[in-house]
Amino acid sequence: MHRIISLRTLGVIAATLAMFVTLSTLAAQSKNLTITAPDGIDLAVQESGNPDGPAVIFIHGLLGSHLNWDAQSQNVGLQRYRIITYDLRGHGQSSKPMEADAYRDGRKWADDLAAVINSTHARTPVLVGWSLGGTVISNYLAAYGSEHIAGAVYVDGVIELTPDQIVAHPQVYRDMVSQDLRTHLDAERTFLSLCFHTRPDTATFERLIANAAMASWDMQSAIQSMNVAASAGLSKARVPILLIYGAHDALVNTEAAIARAQTLNPQIQNKIYANSGHAPFIEEPDRFNQDLSAFIDISSVQ
Repeated sequence: MHRIISLRTLGVIAATLAMFVTLSTLAAQSKNLTITAPDGIDLAVQESGNPDGPAVIFIHGLLGSHLNWDAQSQNVGLQRYRIITYDLRGHGQSSKPMEADAYRDGRKWADDLAAVINSTHARTPVLVGWSLGGTVISNYLAAYGSEHIAGAVYVDGVIELTPDQIVAHPQVYRDMVSQDLRTHLDAERTFLSLCFHTRPDTATFERLIANAAMASWDMQSAIQSMNVAASAGLSKARVPILLIYGAHDALVNTEAAIARAQTLNPQIQNKIYANSGHAPFIEEPDRFNQDLSAFIDISSVQ
């Protein structure tokens, strides 16, 4: 009996050590780089995971950064993929131009994503866009088509900035661009709270608040009138597209968004996460990571 327990214990220890060795190796392979977008702004890009695996590019949402994807980039099961993240213009460690046109023109966001794909030499990546990241994917598809990607996942993605698809929070969006610092910060905290049906742990939520504090005020004002080429983008896509939405999304009208996307492209599939709000990849990370892995594997072999 003691021998059996000892062997089992040794097995657990060996597996744990193997996991730490794997994570340490992958951490050593992680790298940060800066690339320049066509209009001259700098974009902070991060890479981790298996450099020889299928490429996945994660695109965060409004007020975020690449840190939004910690539950994916640090997940052992996803480390077999080449994970690429970047900070959107006006966010995180990327440049924050002051001109409104730098944010209102959806083509510039598409060009940023194309620059990330080209500069990292990501071969037919799967694109994963959260919220605002969905508009980036749509604008990319409209400008560049789907020839150079394997698939796309919209995570509570904004399909179009229309009243029927966006839940009305006029005071929040107004106060987010207030010149009064207290009003501005309180509105950003309220916006982040609206992202969750189940709020994440304190450290994660505080990090999200810090992310928001780094976001450009000019961007937050201009982004509300950003043009989104969803009609041209989604309708011309010839790769698998998956929509993942939280059933309790307080920012996007889930039913209207899915209906509009599937009207543009009837081949689009969708999944609803019953216990999530606007951020299922944070609220239900285990399920999300499994669904994402399955989608990447299917998309990468087509």
